[in-house]
Amino acid sequence: MAIFEILGALALAGLMGMVGQGARVFIGLKKLRDEMAANSPDEQDLFVASRLIVSLLYGFVAGIAAGFALGLDQIIGITKTDVSLLMGLAAAGYAGADAIEAFTSRIVTPVKGTGPGAPTLVGNTADLEASVSDVHDEVASIKSMMLECAASKTLTSAKAGDALDGVTADQVKQMFVPATQIGNITTHLPNVIQGLRTAGLADKEMLIMALATIRAETEGFRPISEGVSTFNTTKTPFDRYEPGTPAGKRLGNTTKGDGPLFKGRGFVQLTGRDNYKRVGTQLSLALISQPNLANQSDLAGRILGQFLKNNEAAIRAALAAGDIKKARKLVNGGSHGFDRFEDAFEKGKETFKDL
Repeated sequence: MAIFEILGALALAGLMGMVGQGARVFIGLKKLRDEMAANSPDEQDLFVASRLIVSLLYGFVAGIAAGFALGLDQIIGITKTDVSLLMGLAAAGYAGADAIEAFTSRIVTPVKGTGPGAPTLVGNTADLEASVSDVHDEVASIKSMMLECAASKTLTSAKAGDALDGVTADQVKQMFVPATQIGNITTHLPNVIQGLRTAGLADKEMLIMALATIRAETEGFRPISEGVSTFNTTKTPFDRYEPGTPAGKRLGNTTKGDGPLFKGRGFVQLTGRDNYKRVGTQLSLALISQPNLANQSDLAGRILGQFLKNNEAAIRAALAAGDIKKARKLVNGGSHGFDRFEDAFEKGKETFKDL
């Protein structure tokens, strides 16, 4: 993500939070105006008005917090049709501001004898613990609401009228082992399908290729980090990938520490500095500075789609020739996991024969 995209996403989230809180502010201001019309405004009236304005800032902060909970990439990709997502940010500002205001009002109280309204921190730890608990619950509620909005956005964009319409978690489950949890498939399948659509690979052949790749790389159907094994480690973790080694040279690792830093991640187990840089540039993701982004489900789906897209012509040619071992090698660089890949691929052809 470019810095201007991050700042733009934060600004949008904050402004929508202010919109949500603004609804309450305007009601409060109208009430205050009515009261001031009946009575001469005094210092207390002005203080209340100031608090109402400050509430807008609470809404701004709450909106930004909701943006982080949702994921800035979701906001960066927002369009004018994503009304539910925008309203979710506004609602988060409305609700979240209450939590922030309650927190500050509970831990700060005036102390007699130190001047009018002079604040000090409350010494009662029970109040502080209760405040933290309230804020925690509110943030959890906001995050849940925002994730529901994000899911709604994903499902809406997924209705593209292509060959991937109607693909279910139960169908995909048939390509995996009994230990693979259906809950993982249900959670991550929309992101995998969206990743294929974004890459222009919304057909049966590439769907099966993608799912078989996930079976070979992560049978649990979730984005994961590569584990330490004899394939990547001799003495220290991932030292076989370090600069100066055969694998390190092939992966484009140039700096000491690149081995563990750019180990395999995601659905496709993206590995090596060169791959992180290439795919990160193509998707405008800061994978070099933040390689762990490759394990974020929605981004992992996009990375899988882009990695297959980069090798699309060769993969399709191999599949057309019936050479699935070569198709697997084009993704993995070798034959690791081929038995799992082959099993899933054959099951996928049967499962999706009518797709």
